[in-house]
Amino acid sequence: MTDPVQPSSWRSRVLVPLFHLYFLFKRPMTLGVRALAFNAEGHVFLVRHTYVPGWHLPGGGIEPGEAALESLTREMAEEGHLIATDLPRLFGFYFNKRISRRDHVALYVVHNVMQTSPFVPNGEIAEAGFFPTDALPEDTTPATRRRVLEAMTGQPQDPFW
Repeated sequence: MTDPVQPSSWRSRVLVPLFHLYFLFKRPMTLGVRALAFNAEGHVFLVRHTYVPGWHLPGGGIEPGEAALESLTREMAEEGHLIATDLPRLFGFYFNKRISRRDHVALYVVHNVMQTSPFVPNGEIAEAGFFPTDALPEDTTPATRRRVLEAMTGQPQDPFW
């Protein structure tokens, strides 16, 4: 039996394309949000999903009828029990062409986030936690590393996720 909190190659090969096929009909253009969520110590919050490899910024798709900030608040709560004590600031808007030719990500920077309860692994998120920006987990995705670097150094933003 497969551990539900461990990434699985069949999930990557089967579920991700199925999600995108579903969203093709539900939302012809996909738009998601991600959070560069920093705690008071300046550590960034990352999640490791059960269905794709690597560590990512928390976030997800904006649902029909939902504002981007509502989606961001919902995703932060769902994926890490996080609440924003400062107003999230739109940092960038990215084209995620590796996923599809219609996927975009709105990235927000959120400082002084608080975790309302400890994270417990579930069917979507295997692990989650705060990390120093200069000591990210080894398998942090390249896009996540670029976004953290852009935010921390002020270097020009790549328009592609």
